[in-house]
Amino acid sequence: MNRLNPKDVALVGLFAALIVICAWISIPLGPVPVTLQTFAVFLAAALLGSKRGTLAVGVYILLGVVGLPVFSGFKGLNPLTFGYVLGFLPLGMLTAAAEKLFPKRKLALPLGMATGLLVCYLIGTVWFYYVMHFRGTEYGFGKILSLCVVPFILPDLVKMGLAWFLAQKLGKYVK
Repeated sequence: MNRLNPKDVALVGLFAALIVICAWISIPLGPVPVTLQTFAVFLAAALLGSKRGTLAVGVYILLGVVGLPVFSGFKGLNPLTFGYVLGFLPLGMLTAAAEKLFPKRKLALPLGMATGLLVCYLIGTVWFYYVMHFRGTEYGFGKILSLCVVPFILPDLVKMGLAWFLAQKLGKYVK
């Protein structure tokens, strides 16, 4: 594995900090809040690529796991929503991988973002289901989707579009 140079380390730290800041911008919406975390993960993956983007997300998750209040609303780890946070890893990886696999395709990045978002939804929703199940609360598939996925589709599409737009404008400065 190639070593990270000082520029890479700085970019990883900067984007981990951006994810933290975007997590603090939180709108409570039932058990899962709307935040700008997905926007920051999309942007990190699009601008930094798979290796550095994944490291930025990993640093962010690690900060929260060790107890720092970096998750939504200046809070620590929330067992109900932690699956979505873990889903940021494949979200970022798939976003960056799509652009790397199809570098000449204009829609590669948004398709990678959409694929990563679906995987993030899947991981987070399954995690949410099992946490609720172990707490003794049984929700059906439709109820979980109505709480954890449906309200986020439009906001996440907007965040995806904004991240894609900014990646097009800022990419030449970050690479």
